[in-house]
Amino acid sequence: QVQLVESGGGLVQAGASLRLSCTASGRTFSNYALGWFRQAPGKEREFVAAISRFGTSTYFGDSGDSVKGRFTLSRDNAKNTVYLQMNSLKPEDTAVYYCAARSGPFATMSQSTVDYWGKGTLVTVSS
Repeated sequence: QVQLVESGGGLVQAGASLRLSCTASGRTFSNYALGWFRQAPGKEREFVAAISRFGTSTYFGDSGDSVKGRFTLSRDNAKNTVYLQMNSLKPEDTAVYYCAARSGPFATMSQSTVDYWGKGTLVTVSS
């Protein structure tokens, strides 16, 4: 089992920055690709980004155009933590952000391939 705990969410104004953190416990952190999903009010959960086991590569998927250039994903395996740095936040970034872990390839991470989920942290961006 892997337990994932997100932190760093909150209420900010448009244009501000936030850094989300997700700390894992339970199994060897570097065995897992890590990722972030988000679910906006009234919408389905969507993939945001994923990072490879040792942090050498990231993938933003189909939603990449909406966040690429503003969001950066990184991880610190010594601290069992993955980070999502979010800059130039927009009201449409408002969502619950979920951390996810997968033992398979990071570039094919999706809701159906995630092995473990965090409980989420709420990000609210006001206009």
